[in-house]
Amino acid sequence: MKKDDRDSIIEKASKQVGPGVFYSTIVVIASFLPVFMLTGMEGKMFHPLAYTKTFILLIDAILAITLTPVFISFFMKGTLRPESANPITRFMEQLYTPLLKLCLKWRKTTIGINIVALLISIPMFLSLGTEFIPPLDEGSLLFMPVTLPDVSNSEIKRILQVQDKIIKSVPEVENVLGKAGRASTATDNSPISMIETIILLKPHKDWRPGKTKEDLLQELNTKLQIPGVINGWTQPIINRINMLSTGVRTDVGLKVYGQNLDTIYALSNKLKTHLADIQGVKDLYVDPITGGKFIDISIRRDAISRYGLSIDDVNAVIESALGGVNVTTTIEGRRRFNVNVRLAQDYRRNTDDIKRILIQTPASGAIPLSALADIAVNDGPPMINSENAILRGAILFNVRNRDLGSTVKECKEKLNEMIKSLPKGYYLEWSGQYENQIKATQRLILIIPIVLLIILLVVYFTYRSLKEAVITLITVPFALIGGVFIIYFYGINLSVGVAVGFIALFGMAIETSMLMTIYLNEAMEDLVAKRGNSSKSISIADVHEFVIKGSAKRLRPKLMTVSVSLFGLFPVLWSTGVGSDIMLPITLPLIGGLFTSTVYVLLLTPVVFEITKEIELRKYGKISLISAEK
Repeated sequence: MKKDDRDSIIEKASKQVGPGVFYSTIVVIASFLPVFMLTGMEGKMFHPLAYTKTFILLIDAILAITLTPVFISFFMKGTLRPESANPITRFMEQLYTPLLKLCLKWRKTTIGINIVALLISIPMFLSLGTEFIPPLDEGSLLFMPVTLPDVSNSEIKRILQVQDKIIKSVPEVENVLGKAGRASTATDNSPISMIETIILLKPHKDWRPGKTKEDLLQELNTKLQIPGVINGWTQPIINRINMLSTGVRTDVGLKVYGQNLDTIYALSNKLKTHLADIQGVKDLYVDPITGGKFIDISIRRDAISRYGLSIDDVNAVIESALGGVNVTTTIEGRRRFNVNVRLAQDYRRNTDDIKRILIQTPASGAIPLSALADIAVNDGPPMINSENAILRGAILFNVRNRDLGSTVKECKEKLNEMIKSLPKGYYLEWSGQYENQIKATQRLILIIPIVLLIILLVVYFTYRSLKEAVITLITVPFALIGGVFIIYFYGINLSVGVAVGFIALFGMAIETSMLMTIYLNEAMEDLVAKRGNSSKSISIADVHEFVIKGSAKRLRPKLMTVSVSLFGLFPVLWSTGVGSDIMLPITLPLIGGLFTSTVYVLLLTPVVFEITKEIELRKYGKISLISAEK
């Protein structure tokens, strides 16, 4: 074959396939727009995936119509063999052609089976649990128990030591590090009653046979039942993310807003009793609002006036004796340190010691503080939380052995009646990961219809036919059936990760469907070129024959498109490292969907295409030709 003839064939083939490949790639890129619109934690998690894939596909789209034809002209030399000469292609065509003929013979049955499969997948999809993002196994645990707000330093130290000793006794634990109270930073406002213990676990291969992380957590929780201590379990990274993004340190927080701390605390405890017996609710407790101990020193004005003292005189002594005052500054090199002086611990250990603090008077000498003030220990709030200038309390809990969405839904249903009877000026607000889940869901619901419209426009500009574009989009849900089935049988909850997987699957399904439609339209062009475009020269049997030809003779590129994606995804199924539990919910819809997508493209698309061409032939006396070359 001469070079000019070869180049002419390559040019014709590139014009035929290139635009379709380009536009289908643009469709896949457009399908990822919802991922770009995600914000917050989910945006930070999935934006790198979306950017990576988008940049690769953009370069791929450009190379498909520029560099690929050039490389073909350079490297496609020698004798050109027909596709039937390839034994694998020949074998696949021998399997595919009879099956396609059977589907085209029983078209209503084929469509009916797909509709039944779609209808079955709908209740399966609706029965799936929901969560914000798939939980990441960090390889460690964070134990966050809380005790009474008025706990002493010595008692909290004892509790911490006992807990660490018990935790270290478990064989799977490598190291334990616990702290009580706050760190030396302004961003840590933890009270002394809160303990944070980081538990580093050994590699899974060193665990006892059959032991899972859930079993380990249950064993630790059972061993650490200490009176007056409420256990809480999470993981270090997700705990910090939750606290920074939502202000609560558990999976779910029910915030109670109002004007009075005592009323908020009473309502919180009442809500807690309603939530206690709901399945999946674990580590339930009320954020303490009362229970703190305060020394109240009420100065008696009549007493200080008799001794010639003022309020400031008494307050100055109290401040210097209990709080301390800076008396000088010491300089060590380039550093300066304040020197603070106050009474020694032995002289201010209890209220009786404080009552005996001496105050110098102008005429009567030194008198005890008890002669001038009433001193008592009273209860009060250990910490006052507020949001938007409104006082806030919270009921906090984690969710285990159940999905987040259905757990919160049941909680809401159980609290509906009580919410109606809340005092005026008091209201509830759900927070934590559930808050993030709702925001992400609402954003996706808003964006996805816009993206579908963009994809419809791209497909329209590919075919120059609104009918073909609408048919392509309407039939694509059949390709998603496999994704629903596989996540259902794997027991995966719906999450942002699963949504990203379905978004990617949707784009790939449209891509393969567009390629099949391009090849089928090429077959129709061959039919018209040979026999004309009229109902007098073309019969239903001719349309049937060329639909089979257009489907079967281009089987290899379609299978290659799907196979490359599958081979790239299968390793994720067997991965066990850190992050594999995040990737699995993204990958499973793609793997399951690609199988049904292949069936949809190879069998259902030709059936729908043939039906539309037959209707055109009967109604208009000719078939409409669509080309992606323009």
